[in-house]
Amino acid sequence: MEAPKLSGPATSAGMQQYLTFTSAGELFAVPIAPIREIIEFPGLTQIPLTPAFLRGVINLRGAVVPVIDLAVRFGRNETAIARRTCIVIVEVALEDGVHAIGVIVDAVNEVLEVDPARLEKRPGFGTGLRSDFVSCMLNLDERFVVVLDMERVLSTDELEQLVASTATASSAAGAEV
Repeated sequence: MEAPKLSGPATSAGMQQYLTFTSAGELFAVPIAPIREIIEFPGLTQIPLTPAFLRGVINLRGAVVPVIDLAVRFGRNETAIARRTCIVIVEVALEDGVHAIGVIVDAVNEVLEVDPARLEKRPGFGTGLRSDFVSCMLNLDERFVVVLDMERVLSTDELEQLVASTATASSAAGAEV
């Protein structure tokens, strides 16, 4: 699978880049800045007694990275793994630093260069998501795309505990070697 190009020539003056993807059959966008890479769906190591949205962990160049099912995080059914399913690696700032977290999505679509004038205020209702998960709406003329605030989607007490437990697991695994 060929991943969308995440870096390249500088954007036109004032333009912003957003990655678009589908989750639970819906189109979403996120700013490109916190995204580190997009990988094909690998096998996951499941962890017992974790929240339903935590599908497991992956080994990303020797680091234990928790993988969140975005659809489950939004209260929908678990993402069915298909040919285009992939994991978007996002860096999130938590209390103890910046951590990589994987996010399962149905498919990655494209990177859009967007004029900030096309960004609309988030609605107080009607997106089917918690309003704090929505940063704004991207007006693509024929439709609106929900722009997610990944810091809020991925930054909760549960996720902070999750990162702490995977960091402990990484340390223990390193001690065993």
